[in-house]
Amino acid sequence: MITNPVALKEWASAIDALIEGKQIMVLRKGGIEEETRRFELKSHSFYLYPTFEHQRSDLVKEQDRHYVEQSLVAYQPNAAKIRLNAYAEAVADLEVRTLEQLELLYPYHMWSQGLASERLRWKATEPLHVLLLRVYILEEPLEIKVLPEYSGCRSWIELTSLPDAGGFRPVLSDEEFERQTNIIKSALAE
Repeated sequence: MITNPVALKEWASAIDALIEGKQIMVLRKGGIEEETRRFELKSHSFYLYPTFEHQRSDLVKEQDRHYVEQSLVAYQPNAAKIRLNAYAEAVADLEVRTLEQLELLYPYHMWSQGLASERLRWKATEPLHVLLLRVYILEEPLEIKVLPEYSGCRSWIELTSLPDAGGFRPVLSDEEFERQTNIIKSALAE
């Protein structure tokens, strides 16, 4: 697999849920420091770069709080390196504009109704992007330096001095990924 030296910043707990096949989506509105002031899909394939700053157990469904707790145990503020465990391909960028649409997706992600609806309301004229991700686990995780340019509230970062990635394996089989994708798209089509 040929990889891009680009990463989407996402909660470490959400990355863990993606890696375990618990969900195939992330919800994006864009970070405060986005160049365009809104979310854009800058690359269709990217590493998943774990972040820890904004995640809290009360922002996810009760049955998924272990993902947050697990990720915070591993969190090392001011660490010199970070581990990349996953690579993803965005197979769909679905736009959600209403609370009714968002509620249809509730069974398929880890976030609380409060957090999901808050993301929809923030920058109300912009849609909430639901990225359906085909996630791959790196057979050997990459340890990379944490550079100052990786910080801040923005979705995308350009990774520098990225070591060669070894092998990858998909989290879900082709059939299971297609099944889950179809369920989510069908829910939004109703």
